[in-house]
Amino acid sequence: MNSVWVFNGAGGRFPSAIFEEKSEAEEWIRKHRLTGVLTKYPVGTSVYQWALETDNFKIKNERDQSPEFIQKFSSAAQEHMHYENGSSD
Repeated sequence: MNSVWVFNGAGGRFPSAIFEEKSEAEEWIRKHRLTGVLTKYPVGTSVYQWALETDNFKIKNERDQSPEFIQKFSSAAQEHMHYENGSSD
């Protein structure tokens, strides 16, 4: 599965960068001493669908299939790292 690395800066509403390689993202984060979260996202599918297909999420009720739920869905199972002033935890 193809994936990208998405950086969301602390306090930001939208991603500030997307990289094909984790190493490129980490270099950029270190260079600018950024604080935020770097998360691996699948390409060509939603995180919701990915979580279902990888058994990281199971539908339990009707709400779990609603547009409101799906459009806000994220998964702690996604590979991610936290950074503060350019350094990871």
